[in-house]
Amino acid sequence: MSTPARIDASPDVIAGLDAWRDLPAAQQPVWPDAEALATAVGTLSVYPPLVFAGECDVLKARLADAAVGKAFVLQGGDCAETFASATADNIRDRIKTILQMAAVLTYGASMPVVKVGRIAGQFAKPRSSNEETRDGVTLPTYRGDMVNDFPFTPQARTPDPNRLVRAYNASSATLNLVRAFTTGGFADLRHVHDWNRGFVANSANSRYERMAGDIDKAMKFMAACGADFDALRTVEFFASHEALLLDYERPLTRIDSRTGLPYDVAGHFVWVGERTRDLDGAHIDFVSRIRNPIGVKLGPKADPDYLLRLIDKLDPEREPGRLTFITRMGSGTVREALPSIVEKVTASDAVVTWICDPMHGNTFESPSGYKTRRFDDIVDEVRGFFEVHQALGTVPGGIHIELTGSDVTECLGGAGEIADADLKKRYDTLCDPRLNHQQSLELAFLVAEMLSA
Repeated sequence: MSTPARIDASPDVIAGLDAWRDLPAAQQPVWPDAEALATAVGTLSVYPPLVFAGECDVLKARLADAAVGKAFVLQGGDCAETFASATADNIRDRIKTILQMAAVLTYGASMPVVKVGRIAGQFAKPRSSNEETRDGVTLPTYRGDMVNDFPFTPQARTPDPNRLVRAYNASSATLNLVRAFTTGGFADLRHVHDWNRGFVANSANSRYERMAGDIDKAMKFMAACGADFDALRTVEFFASHEALLLDYERPLTRIDSRTGLPYDVAGHFVWVGERTRDLDGAHIDFVSRIRNPIGVKLGPKADPDYLLRLIDKLDPEREPGRLTFITRMGSGTVREALPSIVEKVTASDAVVTWICDPMHGNTFESPSGYKTRRFDDIVDEVRGFFEVHQALGTVPGGIHIELTGSDVTECLGGAGEIADADLKKRYDTLCDPRLNHQQSLELAFLVAEMLSA
């Protein structure tokens, strides 16, 4: 059988991938050793891809379905991954949590759930300040394990380009295990359903027993009909992260030999955050030139007219699945701020996928001094997101959640009734507070009720 002819990128495409270097690039660390940075970038540029262009295209098709109500997106994972947390147990528990949530959402939505992890690349975080001062000592702020380390010492806080390579290696190991879990029987729907039955057996979660019972009847019905359970033993699972450090994303951008087009092979889906979505900035220019499905985070002050210009730059061909808007409004703002944004974008005939991030707009400092979120606020923002789309006749395409598979105590409330005094018991995050395993599953049951209403 003959080998398909390779298609090379045009010189203009190659040159365009570096156009961002001449533009303002927010939230980039100041690397103190230029030679070490060049070495790290050179190493990344010859390493194998972490994902493949064809997989990115599959995800784009799935997101296109979500844009028109034929699928629902569940995107979840750590606020900021750490090298220390890239263990088999931690990865397994995150995947397990997402699979359990997806099973419940699939039943509630009566449609496929697109499973996307904040995983295998979420090692960097934007920060509000370049420096942090403690007891009169000022050091660079912690920007995630891809840049520096958390301990407040000069050595730990100095940005180290070698961490870019460490992030690649941690991502590679993580994806290897994710693929094993999602294709090797761990994701079998029967196992996942049994895990969820264990969740509702807890008296605190008994209110969800009816839905779990309905899912159980559906499973037995499929088995009685001779449904092909072998086809339910594996799942599609995609990796995503914020495309923040351009010195990492650019060397992992490759030309697809099938099409001659560039893909960021550091992840299937990458997004640009609120702090870096300047229309004339480096991040928007970079993602406009890659062919991955891409996302943009939008806060309550997003200008609808700006969004139309953004769509023209990022999705000029109006390709379904290409562009996702991830709204992060806050529970007290979503019902007022979101409608005008959705209306303006919808009137432009752009086909975007709308996803709700109910985490980032609901963060505050508790009386005990911990950065936290209330479970009820998270649920209320999702509910408001659904209400807005229902009123406008548009499609709520998914949710974007910061979560962990561990029993941390970082967010208040939920069936476990985590109180302010409980936060200190297991507050493990180095950045933003995450829903724990139980809270994540409870959220899934509540969103499933919204989907089935």
